[in-house]
Amino acid sequence: MWTYPRLFDFSQKVNYKNEILAGLTVAMTMIPESLSFAILAGFPPLVGLYAAFMMGLVTAILGGRPGLISGGAGATVVVLIALMKSHGLEYVFAAVALAGIFQIVVGLFKLGKFIRLVPQPVMYGFVNGLAIIIFMAQLEQFKSGTAWLTGGHFLIMAGLVALTIAIVVILPRFTRLIPSSLVAIVVVFLIVLVFGIETKTVNDIASVSGGFPPFHIPSVPFNWEMLETIAPYSLVMAGVGLTEGLLTLNLADEITGTKGNGDRECVAQGTANILNGFFFGMGGCPMIAQTLVNLSAGARARLSGIIAALTILCIILFGAPVIGKLPMAALSGVMIMVAVGTFEWSSFRIINKMPRHDIFVGILVAAITVYLHNLALAVLIGVIISALVFAWESAKRIRAKKYVDAQGVKHYEIYGPLFFGSVTAFQEKFDVSGDPDEVIIDFRDSRVADMSGIEALNKLTERYKQAGKKLHLRHLSEDCRALLRNAGAVIDVNVMEDPEYHVAIEGKV
Repeated sequence: MWTYPRLFDFSQKVNYKNEILAGLTVAMTMIPESLSFAILAGFPPLVGLYAAFMMGLVTAILGGRPGLISGGAGATVVVLIALMKSHGLEYVFAAVALAGIFQIVVGLFKLGKFIRLVPQPVMYGFVNGLAIIIFMAQLEQFKSGTAWLTGGHFLIMAGLVALTIAIVVILPRFTRLIPSSLVAIVVVFLIVLVFGIETKTVNDIASVSGGFPPFHIPSVPFNWEMLETIAPYSLVMAGVGLTEGLLTLNLADEITGTKGNGDRECVAQGTANILNGFFFGMGGCPMIAQTLVNLSAGARARLSGIIAALTILCIILFGAPVIGKLPMAALSGVMIMVAVGTFEWSSFRIINKMPRHDIFVGILVAAITVYLHNLALAVLIGVIISALVFAWESAKRIRAKKYVDAQGVKHYEIYGPLFFGSVTAFQEKFDVSGDPDEVIIDFRDSRVADMSGIEALNKLTERYKQAGKKLHLRHLSEDCRALLRNAGAVIDVNVMEDPEYHVAIEGKV
């Protein structure tokens, strides 16, 4: 019998007042960030608003839990900056759509749990590098072409940026009913408009013409070379989006005391990003700040996310002329505060408690992110180095307890994993020439993890066989015994006590 997913829980009691007000508030907080991140990446401003609308609407309806807010997030957008500079906007749209496909695959095959394999130092380096990139990009607004602003133009820009930052910092101390970033943009906009101040506006960066997101197939060659170009960016964008999304979902679960569905959220994100790729959006993921705003306003249903998305669409359709006149100084001030909020300042507090290799990985990832503006490469290098460090540390943990029993049989009890990194240390623990005629290697507290370990056992078994001695391998797992063909005649396995190893499946014990 067919079963259909429940998009809405109609048994849930909905406070329509809270949902509508929360949705309007969320829309007001998303608009300045979406505009700013689009301009930061070199996209047309409306590409950011289209992303906020499509990500917000699709994930509000299909997402893993009520109350979660998605939009054009900086974490995913910054991944695409290098691709934008090297290949242009059409390749960005293709990369966003491909990232969506990757995310759907992750959700359908319930692979979301493997996103947790990204080490925390890599996340620290990624986030801190992202914050530095956002901050440094705002310095470009203090230039005219390639030359720095001077005299009155510089003072006007600096003054308006400082005013924006001051409002964003000070206003929340008095009220949180209205988003401080929105108030800052409106106040600076009115000051510029009333006093006729000449300063750079959004129209000076790119023209803004409102309308419903148009359908558009990315104008890229559909060949292997194109896929090789966009795949690294798409993989990192998908991974970053899912990581931030699942972290945000867990946070919402804790706040509301309810349980969301991570795999469903992966599919929803992927669907929204595919639509972004074909409807002029820059893609995105769940946004922690906007989700907190939504939940703190009392929203507990999906209605608030839908209201927020539709509000953004209305502003696109009817408010584009006003958006074009917004001062860049106001958006830059908002983005500077976003950078300050994004930076993991807690990493400085715990840096003296972290292992040296973790500190090195975090700094390296941040440095690659800042200097190369290539988050795909930075995350990949960080994960590889962390994996190698883990392998090295694990290799040092293999140990052997040796003793001879009353029958004159020598026992080697192995502790720690046997894999490519620990093979050399493992082989050095045996004294083939000095051992008695019968030797037992006990793997009760060990695990043969890969082909390198199996090959080491084959060679060790052959060495004992050539010396005319009998070697017994006990407590090997079934998969290891099946691969040890060459040593079949001399392997003695205790089948009744052999462990079986399985990959943990989410939701099962």
